[in-house]
Amino acid sequence: MARCTRPHLTDPRTYLDEPEQKQVHVTRLFNLIAARYDRFTRWFSYGMDTGWKDYLVAHCLERTDARLALDAACGTGDIMHRLHTCRPRTLLLGLDPSEAMLDVARMRFRSADNVQLLKGNLMSLPVAGGTLDLVTVSYGFRNTPDWKHALRQVHRALAPGGVLGVLDFYLPDRPLWRILFLHYLSLMGRIYGLLLHGDPRAYGYIAASVERYVTCTQFSDALRQTGFGNISRSRRLLGGVAIHVATRI
Repeated sequence: MARCTRPHLTDPRTYLDEPEQKQVHVTRLFNLIAARYDRFTRWFSYGMDTGWKDYLVAHCLERTDARLALDAACGTGDIMHRLHTCRPRTLLLGLDPSEAMLDVARMRFRSADNVQLLKGNLMSLPVAGGTLDLVTVSYGFRNTPDWKHALRQVHRALAPGGVLGVLDFYLPDRPLWRILFLHYLSLMGRIYGLLLHGDPRAYGYIAASVERYVTCTQFSDALRQTGFGNISRSRRLLGGVAIHVATRI
């Protein structure tokens, strides 16, 4: 297997606890891994990522016709592609801090006239308050400098009755499973980083970021406290992954 140019990466433990540095380093990381990111997510999840994203989109669209939707931390446009297929007349906005990720997404949507791709992040959404019908975020909140602030930004941007769908990794509730789950993420992340990019730190950040994150139950509580209701939660991998769908009150 041919490898990409060996990236020059920083140990995630040196920046994940520093909000001022986190966004810079995470964005730099995604710029380096963009070309092989979709392949990695499929392999790393043994194909389950596809089903998780299908579930997220289907359950979001059960709640809204979504004339205007935003996929924040859109990456290569995986979620946007599903939204575009299901709702071809919806105006779709994609937002991501990584220019390399956006380049992949631009190729995917080069013939779509109802898709706009913007560089930016969840900490400051470039839309007026109360304008969006739907926001989807996959693996995004965990990578922000302040995920609670990002959640408030989404609440601000959504119209009353608007829908938020979130897919992410979380800390499992059960202590033993938490240890095993984090060990798996760390080990396999390093193996895939070495295979795909020649550097185990390429995906080593995943376990480190999950270790500093919250449980899916705590995220549900934060949704309520931020002003969301009608919250549904689907736990996968014994809580290591979860899909939340909620309505802005």
